[in-house]
Amino acid sequence: MVKESGASRKEKILVTAGLPYANGPIHLGHLVEYIQADIFVRFLRLSGKDVIYVCGDDTHGTPIELAAAKEKIAPEELIKRYYDEHTADFASFFVNFDVYHSTNSPENRFYSDLFFNRLNEKGLIQQRLVELTYCENDKRYLPDRYVKGKCPKCGAEDQYGDQCEKCNATYQPVELIEPRCAICGLAPVRKQSLHYFFKLSSFSQQLQEWLDGNKGIQSDVRHFVEGWIKSGLQDWDISRDGPYFGFKIPGELNKYYYVWLDAPIGYIAATEKYCKDKLGKTALEAYWQNPDARIIHFIGKDIIYFHLLFWPAMLAAAGFSLPSDIAVHGHLTVNGEKMSKSRGNFLTAKDYLAVSGHEPEFLRFYYASHLTKSVSDINLDFNDFKEKTNNDLVNNLANFVHRTLVFLNNNFDSKLEPLGTDEKLFLQQLQPKYDSIAGHYLEYSFKDAVRELLELSSIGNRYFQENQPWQLIKTDKKKCHRVVSVAAQIVRDLMLLAFPILPKYSEKILRLFGYENFEHLSFADLGRFPSAKKLYPARIVFAPIEETIALAPVFPAVLKVGVIGEIAEHPDADKLYVLKVDIGKGKPKVIQLVAGLRPYYKKDELLGKKVVVVSNLKHAKLRGYESQGMLLAADDGSRVTVVFPQGSEPGDLVFPEGSDPEKIAGNRKQLAIDEFYRLNLRVKDEKVMYGAKPLKTSKEIIPVDAADDAVVR
Repeated sequence: MVKESGASRKEKILVTAGLPYANGPIHLGHLVEYIQADIFVRFLRLSGKDVIYVCGDDTHGTPIELAAAKEKIAPEELIKRYYDEHTADFASFFVNFDVYHSTNSPENRFYSDLFFNRLNEKGLIQQRLVELTYCENDKRYLPDRYVKGKCPKCGAEDQYGDQCEKCNATYQPVELIEPRCAICGLAPVRKQSLHYFFKLSSFSQQLQEWLDGNKGIQSDVRHFVEGWIKSGLQDWDISRDGPYFGFKIPGELNKYYYVWLDAPIGYIAATEKYCKDKLGKTALEAYWQNPDARIIHFIGKDIIYFHLLFWPAMLAAAGFSLPSDIAVHGHLTVNGEKMSKSRGNFLTAKDYLAVSGHEPEFLRFYYASHLTKSVSDINLDFNDFKEKTNNDLVNNLANFVHRTLVFLNNNFDSKLEPLGTDEKLFLQQLQPKYDSIAGHYLEYSFKDAVRELLELSSIGNRYFQENQPWQLIKTDKKKCHRVVSVAAQIVRDLMLLAFPILPKYSEKILRLFGYENFEHLSFADLGRFPSAKKLYPARIVFAPIEETIALAPVFPAVLKVGVIGEIAEHPDADKLYVLKVDIGKGKPKVIQLVAGLRPYYKKDELLGKKVVVVSNLKHAKLRGYESQGMLLAADDGSRVTVVFPQGSEPGDLVFPEGSDPEKIAGNRKQLAIDEFYRLNLRVKDEKVMYGAKPLKTSKEIIPVDAADDAVVR
């Protein structure tokens, strides 16, 4: 059996993964972390540890409030919808939480207030006047994620108002260079407000001591954090002005906890939910103030600052236990590129299952085969994915399992034969391999665990092949039976060791050995002869991948319905109009277009009409007037017909039928005019067609009064 790892059995272990934000689907990048933590938790359980895995949705903040307002629903309805989607997605990939909760919960409100009050009583919270970005158009203060501009440290463009994705610097929104409102695009002004600050600056020494005593933290992560400490920690603004979806600060009418205050407290709230329901205790008694408990966080490298500075400082100040380890992973790239809707490589959990038709465990296996205790990015290369799945998982591991059990089924009535001395000695030689695999799991080095699992499978395959049971059965059936029984025991041990990565596949195989209670599955069975005297018939579980996942390109033009509000003749061009078109949805967003329509339309034939606008076209100057897009019109060589939507509203997205509107709307790339022409939009049956797909909104297929094959541009 595998040796005991870590601390004593009485120790309680709490594992968390970062809380996904409740304004979008779970994507393949998210799944890296949840699968990583799930593998680790399953390993700990198999090792006999008392461990729970908690998580929940991060539900507060301006993005939630604005998204709900846009859909004209309550924020609670929006977060409930995403809660249901998230839990279904996790279940699809066999991510097994002991509790999946929400930051918009009574438990989280209680502990958020508890933290605030304890910190306030200790003089660690101060009120200060701050200068904030304020959008006069939208009549609201802009939190960090709703103002964008150039990073004040490295100059990177299109960065949010809290942290630069390029250099990882943190700053205040007012420090951004050339800021703009992320809602309307206009430049904000500066305005003062009274805010609450947590005195993070007073925790430099305590945080350094915690780092020094926490040897498990990765060296590159430690380097980052120590650099921030040495450069001087800044006090942290923990409040936000309304409108805001979240918990109000006690005694305030229109000030709320900043989402990054109550989000990590969500770990405690989820623990509280579990403890109340299962243990009859509080989270503090069982884990967060228990010296016999360990807390382990799994997070992405983009939130190191919050989890290794703000969070431990708050925990220490409030009298809570600090995490004993924080495992940080890198980002996911797809085919060598950052995941992006505009690149067409943004895959949700549902996309993977729908587009590929592949087993969820193929992805778990692929991630595990790349995961180490490193913050390096992981690349999901679909050719490599196919090869690794087929060669390693199907042809090596699954083939060994299948050939062994089928031979036993067909030749020995599925019965196992007691082993002799030689067979027992052979199996004893595998014990160091079992211990090594367990050690890799414990160190989060799943890549090495996979490597040795495949080596173990190869040992079994080689043993089977070298003993040639198909020949041996003709001369020494008894020995042949022992040989196949040895291979069967390796299969059983292999499935126990692979269970953290391949839980459903391993469960199906272990059921053949008579296993039924998988909540109490244990590495204690490793090396022991299977207790079942007769196995159930085997069947093929995994089939090889025939085709790689093909990513459909995202339609590159962001087309929106607009309404013409003003129209004037161009003073220096007989064929041009200068138009003001509102493409805003709910709120005005007026852009200027220059269009060559004077020979075909009078002004009153266009004024007030709804049109379709290419909103992400590169801006161009036409005879001294800037054109910020282009409206669609059909041209058959003799007649030009503007595309007039009938049943859609300004701001509605226009997209090819069958495509993903969300991915198209997320496109931030500006399109050159020749790139747009290459889309080759044409008319067929009085519809605007992109290939075989008509352009539509959520309300209608866009009509056009033009002849077939007229070019639309």
